[in-house]
Amino acid sequence: MSGPGRVGVVGLGLIGGSFALAMRRRGAAVCGVSRSAETAALARKLGAIDDDRPEALSECELIFIAVPALAADAAMAVAAKFMNPKATAMDGGSVKGNLAALARKNFGALAGRFVPCHPVAGAEKSGVAAARADLFDGREVVLCPAESDADAADFARSAWRSVGARVSDMDAAEHDRIFAAVSHLPHLLSYALVNQIDGRDARSRELMLRHAAGGFRDFTRIAGSHPEMWRDICLDNRENLLSALSGYRAALDALEGAVRDADGDSLFAKFDAARALRTAWAEKLKR
Repeated sequence: MSGPGRVGVVGLGLIGGSFALAMRRRGAAVCGVSRSAETAALARKLGAIDDDRPEALSECELIFIAVPALAADAAMAVAAKFMNPKATAMDGGSVKGNLAALARKNFGALAGRFVPCHPVAGAEKSGVAAARADLFDGREVVLCPAESDADAADFARSAWRSVGARVSDMDAAEHDRIFAAVSHLPHLLSYALVNQIDGRDARSRELMLRHAAGGFRDFTRIAGSHPEMWRDICLDNRENLLSALSGYRAALDALEGAVRDADGDSLFAKFDAARALRTAWAEKLKR
């Protein structure tokens, strides 16, 4: 068995639970820590973990912190309290900008043992009950290891590859700009569309939802995602998200102007350019 033989997971939601299951699948022992006793009990029942004592983190070679962004500080404190000095810690959050500072605050002299990671995987369902051992198979995991010890970063890469992921490195500031545009903004827009319908009178809302079909389903699938997690992401990456929103608003204003002016040529050109880029991206994903 390559990779860690004993793993700790702090936070047993979809991502943490899936990582635990993936590690169990490859033969590792897993200690899981949750703020909810019911969640920890369910994780044990599902076979994701075999120990839920926080002190068992001291026996782990790797500790994975998988909590909503605004809970990362407290979760790091738990990990730092018990972590073996030779162990590696990593996270699974979607925002990386403030993690180096949180690592220095919580891990002190061991801050270099922490590796910021972002598994680009998930689902609209949340919680350990939705966890899957194959969630990371073939999925990208981005590391932002600028302040991490080289051997800790290598150990994190090995752990992710052992559960089937593809690993790449990125600067933390660049990561947060990119994911604000291609992940955080789409979630915000999906929530906004559903909120806009929810704000209608009861009859209009019922009629709209009755006739909603594939386009609405596809666009709003991610509005079923965990509200606490996405609230925290929006707040934690708010400057980049505001910039992405400004760019989207400008594009929407241009489309609104074309519709108002009955400018079919402009609409066609914008739709055709969007289709071409989207098609090329989708074809590249198949390779």
